[in-house]
Amino acid sequence: MSAGPVALVLRHADDIHLGNLEPVLIEHGYSVRYVDTLTDGVRQIDPAEADLLVVLGGEMGVYQTDQFPVLADEVGLLAGRLAARRPIFGVCLGAQLMASALGSPVYRGPSNEIGFRLVQPTEAGLDSPLRYVSGIPVMQWHSDTFDLPEGTTRLAGSDAYGNEAFAIEDWALAVQFHPELTAEMHETWLASSTVELDAEGLDADTLRRDRAEHSDAMQAASRALFSEWLAALPGGAQPGGAADPRRTP
Repeated sequence: MSAGPVALVLRHADDIHLGNLEPVLIEHGYSVRYVDTLTDGVRQIDPAEADLLVVLGGEMGVYQTDQFPVLADEVGLLAGRLAARRPIFGVCLGAQLMASALGSPVYRGPSNEIGFRLVQPTEAGLDSPLRYVSGIPVMQWHSDTFDLPEGTTRLAGSDAYGNEAFAIEDWALAVQFHPELTAEMHETWLASSTVELDAEGLDADTLRRDRAEHSDAMQAASRALFSEWLAALPGGAQPGGAADPRRTP
């Protein structure tokens, strides 16, 4: 019997993981394999081999290659993956790395966004899985942004940041916000970010109250978003691992 599809996940920190998206991958028949990029590197990875590549967030910026040389390798890996038109999903830093791999600059944005914020799907976004986050505050934790890469479709923006999500057809999706965040992850991030929160004049208890109000709705929306996107991949599977009958291999 042939093995099921593999999701290769590039992780930049132990506490920035797949969160609530991992069960969705498993429901769709994927086995999950993490690569801790800062220790393992990525040069050994064939850009086109994995059935799905997921690129997670991190505290560094794409432009900090002197401090984190592996980021340049990741951009090269993603450029190869994108050129091969193989399925790829990027979150926050992962979205910025995808933009860089597509030739767009990544740079400091106008503000350090931390907390549950609304993003506004574009017309194209409302005709995509991004429609699930319409009207649902989602977790933001970033201060970098990027220019929209040529050849992509802008799916969402926000009041502070024009580019919150983009796609290439149905096989590449990048989101600037954190759809993966669980309550447990959020608590860990708050505990390790006291200095940053103080610098922004933010109170951890206020952010916890926001989480209590918005987290369940965000997680439900993000799971629906990711599940629909996975099912629409060429040869994608429905929950339970069944092949999408509307698509041919």
